[in-house]
Amino acid sequence: MSTGMLRTVLIGDTQADRVVPPSGFTAQLTLFASGAMAFLAVFALALSLASGRLADRWASELARSATLRITAPEDQVAAQTEVALRILRQTPGVARARALSKQEQATLLAPWFGPGLDLDALPVPQLIEVKEDEQGYDAAGLRLRLSAEVPGAVLDDHTRWRKPLVDAANSLRRLGWISILLIGGAMAAMITLAANAALAANAQVIEVLRLVGAHDSYIAGAFVRRFTLRAFIGAGIGVVLGLAGVLLLPEASDEGGFLTGLGFHGFSWLWPLLIPLLGGAVAFAATGLAARRRLKELS
Repeated sequence: MSTGMLRTVLIGDTQADRVVPPSGFTAQLTLFASGAMAFLAVFALALSLASGRLADRWASELARSATLRITAPEDQVAAQTEVALRILRQTPGVARARALSKQEQATLLAPWFGPGLDLDALPVPQLIEVKEDEQGYDAAGLRLRLSAEVPGAVLDDHTRWRKPLVDAANSLRRLGWISILLIGGAMAAMITLAANAALAANAQVIEVLRLVGAHDSYIAGAFVRRFTLRAFIGAGIGVVLGLAGVLLLPEASDEGGFLTGLGFHGFSWLWPLLIPLLGGAVAFAATGLAARRRLKELS
């Protein structure tokens, strides 16, 4: 867009503003389209940011935890557990290792077997919780040593199911950003249609303005300013309604899992404030292109 058109949008021109009708279906369409798209963009942004936080949390928490499972005859479980704990404490990169009590293991199995589970009546393996430090440990080397000294030990570093979870969360994050791009494209298309309709409806006014010496940049600037302001105002209203909806979402909780905590945290609340500016920029570009093309057709 030309600098003159940008100056017209920022500063304004009361005479040029009269070129575009202040009301009508084009004004309503622009306000509704920008408001609806901004409302959807707020939720798409919230989903993307929440998915990113979830992926980072899963990656950091699961990457530093592992489970050692010891399956052995009942009279050998205690001895193998002691040997496994000694090996883990001697392994560089292991910050902490502890054997879960029977009560803790019963709590883990309660969702499947119900409360009051008697572990003595079931062949439940002994579980050891392993936490690694910042440097991490050599999982392959640890497995080799365990296989030699603790025959019934199996180390599970959660890689099998950690990666799909993180990949799924990252895919949701990408889907959120793609949705925002599609929302912006749909908004540009609707505003372009509204601008073309307004330009077609004012064809005779444009002819008169040309006869009195008005340049096409002056005429286009009038349309661009009006539609840019409409889009900015509509997007602002949509963002306010979207943020109100986000505030009504349930807060993050372990019981709710991924279905909670989809709002904004900390400085991320500032991100939605960019949506009206982006909406105005989209309207500025879309209307400017539509006005230039339409004016060329009317020449």
